[in-house]
Amino acid sequence: MPLPIPRRMPNLVLGAALAMALATPAFASLPPAVNGEPLPSLAPMLSKVTPAVVNISTKTRVRARDPYFDDPLFRQLFGNQGAPRERVEQSLGSGVVVDAAKGYVLTNHHVVGGADDITVTLQDGRDLKAKLVGSDPDTDVALLQIPADKLQALPIADSSQLRVGDFVVAVGDPFGLGQTATSGMVSALGRSGLGKGFQNFIQTDASINPGNSGGALVNLRGELVGINSMIFTPSGGNVGIGFAIPTDLATGVMKQLLAYGKVRRGNLGVEVQDITPRIAQALGLKDTSGAVVTRVDTGSPAEGAGLQTGDVLTAVDGKPVRSSQDVRNAEGLLPLGAKVTLSVKREGAARDVQATIEAPRLATLDGGKVDGRLAGVVLSDLTPEQRAAGLFGVALSGIKRGSAAERAGLRDGDIVIGIGQRKVASVKGLPVGTALAGRQLLLTVVRGEAVYYAML
Repeated sequence: MPLPIPRRMPNLVLGAALAMALATPAFASLPPAVNGEPLPSLAPMLSKVTPAVVNISTKTRVRARDPYFDDPLFRQLFGNQGAPRERVEQSLGSGVVVDAAKGYVLTNHHVVGGADDITVTLQDGRDLKAKLVGSDPDTDVALLQIPADKLQALPIADSSQLRVGDFVVAVGDPFGLGQTATSGMVSALGRSGLGKGFQNFIQTDASINPGNSGGALVNLRGELVGINSMIFTPSGGNVGIGFAIPTDLATGVMKQLLAYGKVRRGNLGVEVQDITPRIAQALGLKDTSGAVVTRVDTGSPAEGAGLQTGDVLTAVDGKPVRSSQDVRNAEGLLPLGAKVTLSVKREGAARDVQATIEAPRLATLDGGKVDGRLAGVVLSDLTPEQRAAGLFGVALSGIKRGSAAERAGLRDGDIVIGIGQRKVASVKGLPVGTALAGRQLLLTVVRGEAVYYAML
């Protein structure tokens, strides 16, 4: 891959090309200099980067059971030999020291999530036990802490300044072979739609393979611009399409993990959907870019900003909205309290409005009804007969057609016994105004003798 050539070496390209062409046994390697000028090399930069890139090995204890011993006859014949046994699963990945004084290491959630034992191996061979500070599966970012003894950290660059075509180097421990560096360039920015969660990936053609996850993506100055996260591959190996989490996103998540142990997300209180050709025709739009507003929650930031059903969101903070996923990404990646500018089209006219990201919450109760995600549902306490039978919770009735509750599969007569991770015993005990993690509202529902979850 061609590397940038310093301007003071006008004949370097020709000299280097000639040396490559004459690569016979007599010319086994390039000379250290051409016309008295040293050849460009990444070695000086990598000598500063590699001490900050670490190997991460994890052990996870999993209880395993032989399905044959679920049969009562087998249990009677063989006793407790079929009791659950533990097996240990091991995995490898990479990480980046970002704070040498405090021993903080950034990596991927999928490298350390659920692990019982995490060991960090430094370039100098030291093995250190790591503590999981926090992890965020929605962005695939995790933060570890190791003893801060003679560590070297990478300087962090502003990833928003990256451009397609910038040269980058990926450093990690692919396949557990040992520290490896691969070079390439930024192929694309702002990639999303590659799975679940909130995504804003840097795409690069620098080789990223299994084990590289959590490693460093650096610029030619040796500054961290991304955390290697995943590859796109039809065969399981590298095909030149790798993705890294930009440092602007990773460090934002890190700050929240340090402050709260988790990521606190907010929303705008608006539901949107992709624009189909038919919707575009009905709204008089020239194309299908953007996202159309289908609902605005009462008392939400969106309502305060003046958004209405049928509005088309075209940009968030100047970043174009191509689909509804872009809006969800923007909500999920912005911190609570962030002020955003929403670009909106309404009846052919364009304008910008201001809104503030707020914590998801249940709206206030009004006559047994809940606005927002439970609009169109009547909530009531259980009857004395139901309570005498040992039931608790809130009964649902009057579910309107087309409401979010109906789309989630809720029915009249269902009993909600939990919202989020909080038990619900009565209408008075509903978690009104309580911030709930994520955009979705998790209900624990009893229907007859069955218990299941519903997502709103």
